[in-house]
Amino acid sequence: MFKKIGFKLIFAVSVATILIIGIYAYINIHSQTDVLLDEVERHSNQLSETVISSTRYEMLLNNRSHISETIRTIGRQAFIQEVRILNKEGITIYSSDSTAIGHTVDKKADACYACHTANEPLESLPIKERTRIYTLPEDSTRLLGIINPIYSERSCWEAACHVHDAEQKVLGVLDIIVSLETIDQQIARAKFKMFLFALTCILALSGVLWYFVRRWVDKPVSDLVEATQHVAAGDLSYTIQRSGSDELGMLARSFNNMTQKLSEARMQLFQSDKMASLGRLAAGVAHEINNPLTGILTYSSYLLKRSKQNPEMQRDLAVIVKETKRSRDIVKGLLDFARQSIPKKHAADVSEIIHHVVDVVKNQLNISRIKLVKDLGEHLPEVVVDENQIQQVLTNLIVNAADAIGKESGTITISASLSESAAHGASRAGGNNGPAESDFVIIKVSDTGSGIAEANLSKIFDPFYTTKGHGGTGLGLAVVRGIIENHNGTISVESKVGKGTTFTVRLPLAPAAKKTAAS
Repeated sequence: MFKKIGFKLIFAVSVATILIIGIYAYINIHSQTDVLLDEVERHSNQLSETVISSTRYEMLLNNRSHISETIRTIGRQAFIQEVRILNKEGITIYSSDSTAIGHTVDKKADACYACHTANEPLESLPIKERTRIYTLPEDSTRLLGIINPIYSERSCWEAACHVHDAEQKVLGVLDIIVSLETIDQQIARAKFKMFLFALTCILALSGVLWYFVRRWVDKPVSDLVEATQHVAAGDLSYTIQRSGSDELGMLARSFNNMTQKLSEARMQLFQSDKMASLGRLAAGVAHEINNPLTGILTYSSYLLKRSKQNPEMQRDLAVIVKETKRSRDIVKGLLDFARQSIPKKHAADVSEIIHHVVDVVKNQLNISRIKLVKDLGEHLPEVVVDENQIQQVLTNLIVNAADAIGKESGTITISASLSESAAHGASRAGGNNGPAESDFVIIKVSDTGSGIAEANLSKIFDPFYTTKGHGGTGLGLAVVRGIIENHNGTISVESKVGKGTTFTVRLPLAPAAKKTAAS
């Protein structure tokens, strides 16, 4: 599972989500903590100013009992840990905790470090420097202390009851210590909620991501992996059924197309191997039986001439001569099939080739009362072919068409044209050396004969398969297909019983003709 691309993708996104939400949670908690502490600090400072204002008059009168009662009353509030007033020597003279009165504070302790530098009290402090947060050794609760200096006034040094000098600017400090337990609880709850929110977001996002990754990535990739395993095992008929419109869907369709092409290529390779083996066999058989057939035909023809006085023997000898000639035609077809030489290609005019073939067969067609119609496009470009072999192909197709029409009159149509894309000047893209639709001249030979059954269409190019019974060798169309494939062309057939047959040949254009068509 850990090697799957879906798991890796989910893991990567989950880690990124944890980092992002973690950073967000840290900043958010830190910001909330600062806001809460600032608010407590502000309220504490306001309280400190209120206490100083409330006790000012009593201090001027030196009414210690009223001052002590005010300090104790304020110290009874739930969130107040202690309220105390320290003189300039650091002695606690008023406190909400009566046991602390008269004690001298440690100037280096948390309660005093902000007010003293080198054991000297500061005359004036900013509010941020008058605030400190600390924890007592015997308690884990955090405390916030705020110190507010009590400044000397004219009435202080002019009053008969006071002993302060006019040069003494700070008489003491008011120290209010506030418990942060409630604030810490709020911060803890906020942290827990943020953790719960982060965990929920991570789980929800991971679940949604897992669902869509499994649907959009994992399943298509698994289908592709399974398909490649089938192909690796030799099953080229396997296809991927599910394919979407995204890149993986396009990849699946491309894979199906690839396997189809591979299957076709394998069939073509198998057919080529079969044809090559059959060609070698045919050549050997033809050479072995050609000489005996020649002897049989010679002697049977000689005996046929001498048996004019014996009609019964003459009929038997005529059958021998006829069947021997038929066997000779089969041997000749075998030799033609086995001797498919490499074509000597050069640029040739399609129209001239067709005109020459028509001149050769027109007399035979006229005798059979078959009409031949030519439908040739104007200014057809040249093709790269062996003229003699292409003439052999077209002659064979026309003769087969005439045989399909039979004794009744009919029509054979031979046409030549450019493919639609070539006719509009389309050029082949991407530098592909294989044939493309725009590179072909299309030649069609159609007849109005008896047609071929659909079940037999896939067999007509196989060697020794014929629809003519004893009248054919079954090698003509096999030779035709071999010639067309040697020209990097294609041949196909369409037929309907009772309506006729159409053979379509595609031949590549000459390089110069391609440039002309493209321009």
